[in-house]
Order: sequence, then C-alpha cells, then structure tokens
Amino acid sequence: MRLRIRINGKTYEADVEILDSQESAPEYPPYPPAQTTFVPATLPQPSTHFHAERNDEKGCRSPVTGVVIKVNVEPGQEVRPDEILVVLESMKMEMQIAAPGGGLVKRVLVAPGAAVKVDELMVEFA
Repeated sequence: MRLRIRINGKTYEADVEILDSQESAPEYPPYPPAQTTFVPATLPQPSTHFHAERNDEKGCRSPVTGVVIKVNVEPGQEVRPDEILVVLESMKMEMQIAAPGGGLVKRVLVAPGAAVKVDELMVEFA
C-alpha cells in the first residue's frame, strides 16, 4: 500500500505494509510474578487531647503554632490531671490542650484570639 503525507506544505510518499495484530505484537520473555510481602503497620491511636511535652517547669506549653480558641481556666483555679485548659486551632483543626498534672493555676498567659508559637507557655501553675 502506498501512502502520501503532507507536512508543512511538503509532500512525502511512503510504502506501508499492514500487519496482523499477531505479527505486530512485540515479543517479550515471560517474567515471573513479583514476590509480595505484607507487613501490617502499627498505627498510633488518635488522642482527643494533647499534653505538653516539656515538664521542666510547672506550666502548660503550646505543642503547635496556632490561635487560642478558648481558655477554660483562670488564676486561682484548682485543676486535675488531664483537665482541658486551652483549645487551640492549628491548620484548621482544633486541639484540646490538657493539664500535664494537677495543681493550682498561678497565671493564664493567653486569651481567645491570641496567636501562640510552638513551646510557648500558656498556663503557669503555682
């Protein structure tokens, strides 16, 4: 079969042979299937609140950069371990920050709407 093709105004002619699909298929050597192994991952369980990681002083620090949404304590208030002190918003997610231990609140250093940085002291205990 003869084929004529025009590219950018210039005409080319070529002889074309149409092959059966079996003849035109490339020949590949058979490959053995890949060995698959499955190792189940151990995922951490989600927590509903966060603890301050640093306990070098009596206080509660921000674990993330964010904005204070709510403050649940005031100076002079007695708090229990795991009591929610502050609610932060970070990357459009709310985080409840819990007291690392029980004690008496000495100072609250943040207010709703305040921006906090990582490791910033938010609540100080007596």
